[in-house]
Amino acid sequence: DVVEKMLDVAGIKSSDRVYDLGSGDGRIVITAARMFGCKAVGYEIDPRLVQRSKEAIRQNKLEHLVRIEEGDMFAADLSQADVVALYLPGPLMEKLLPRLRQLKAGARIVSHEFVLPGQQPERTLQMISKEDESEHTIHLWTTPL
Repeated sequence: DVVEKMLDVAGIKSSDRVYDLGSGDGRIVITAARMFGCKAVGYEIDPRLVQRSKEAIRQNKLEHLVRIEEGDMFAADLSQADVVALYLPGPLMEKLLPRLRQLKAGARIVSHEFVLPGQQPERTLQMISKEDESEHTIHLWTTPL
């Protein structure tokens, strides 16, 4: 339910391209494609998580919408991104900041828990997850930063 709320806060549309940097098991890109019918790309460096993601994409029959790239998120081509989803600690967010500043105007950045250093979110939402009964914070920025 946290992923769904992140995507809702980001205002995903079917015409959007959603990118998840450090995509883990692929849940954000899979959920985006399933809920909104949009295209989505995940970047993940761990080959085991890439394989797990690809299998989940096949099981959900979303190969036409979702792809996972095995590689360094800092080298990802974000030129087509309408939305970038992040769940990364501060030092990685800081390292990504120059890349995020290059996103096209109007692109949205949505983050679970962590903020972009030195960047005031335009929206912050707190929620209690029904899945883990814990409080989660979601932040949203719109470019240019």
